[in-house]
Amino acid sequence: MDQNRDFRHAILALALGSFAIGTSEFAAMGLLPYFAADLGISEPQAGHVISAYALGVVVGAPLTSVLGARLPRRRYLAALMAFYAVMNLLAAVLPGLFVLTSMRFLAGLPHGGFLGVGMLYAADALPREHRARGAAQVLMGLTVANIIGVPLAGWLGQVLDWRWGFALPGAIAALSAVLILKLAPRVGGNPDARPMDELQALTNARVLWLLALGSVATGGVFAVYAYLTSAILQTTEAPAWAIPVALMAFGLGATLGTWAAGRVTERLGQVRAMFFYLGSMALTQAFASYAVGSWPLMILSSFLLALGAGLVIPLQLRLMDVAGPAQNMAAAMNHAAFNAANALGPFVAGLALGAGYGYGSNGLVGVALTAAGAVVLILSLRYERQSLALAGTA
Repeated sequence: MDQNRDFRHAILALALGSFAIGTSEFAAMGLLPYFAADLGISEPQAGHVISAYALGVVVGAPLTSVLGARLPRRRYLAALMAFYAVMNLLAAVLPGLFVLTSMRFLAGLPHGGFLGVGMLYAADALPREHRARGAAQVLMGLTVANIIGVPLAGWLGQVLDWRWGFALPGAIAALSAVLILKLAPRVGGNPDARPMDELQALTNARVLWLLALGSVATGGVFAVYAYLTSAILQTTEAPAWAIPVALMAFGLGATLGTWAAGRVTERLGQVRAMFFYLGSMALTQAFASYAVGSWPLMILSSFLLALGAGLVIPLQLRLMDVAGPAQNMAAAMNHAAFNAANALGPFVAGLALGAGYGYGSNGLVGVALTAAGAVVLILSLRYERQSLALAGTA
């Protein structure tokens, strides 16, 4: 009983770290006009600060997995969160665009490793039939950040100074690191592990198929969300409060959706849950296309878009089952894949907008990317069956 209580406390400490990551990542986008003006640069130049973070996530996922292979997961997760705290605090206090961009790149390094291995830790801490709930509880910190942390950081940046928008998640991350060390049971990790074994995930075809699924399918969500504010401003006569409400609706939908995804995955199983979420994503993205031009419907669409996007939970558990000894790498790369989707979706939707198809095309781009993800999943399952058949005849 005491151990179960310790694991519950550890999962809360991990969720707090996830909250810090969500606050820092998404608040930076809202703070962009303020630090651009303060540093005397254009907003496109300031956009490099956002891109630097995403690049850090992609680079950091394999790097931190290799470096931390032998560490107990408790120490590994605390170290990543402590590093995250320091980089955010340095971004808040050091001057200059180059330093800010560098600190944001460095802050991105632990992102994938912390979220991936944190979900792995939480899933392993619970009975096998409840693994999905553990993973979902850690990720919910990221979604709650969109309801509380991001608006708070944005308010601090607007009223006080944009640097407070980075100092806040830095302080929260430091608290999370301390709590992880204090509360997390000393389980997991393998002192005899060979760090290079983690790289096996990048040569495991089953892992790569699943990472491709995450990279493509979830791009559809970001294709809509990235242009939500612009679409409301350009196609409706919405009151000023409609945009923050729409953004909070997305955060609320993501929080409820993540909570539900753990239970849906437990009930349906990993594969059926992935197909279920691909279907729900396509439907909500189609509705987003229909809703353009009506701000009440667009707020509802924002909520539904996030509510139906629970693919990350069954995908994470599937990766755990196919990654073999490269668990940390596969878990971390899953979140790198979602950052790739965050780049792919807005890029493709931007092409459609540039071609003159209007904001209604964003949802249709989302449907196309989700459908492509379904094709990837089908091909993944086909490859898996063929591999098992060949192994059975060998």
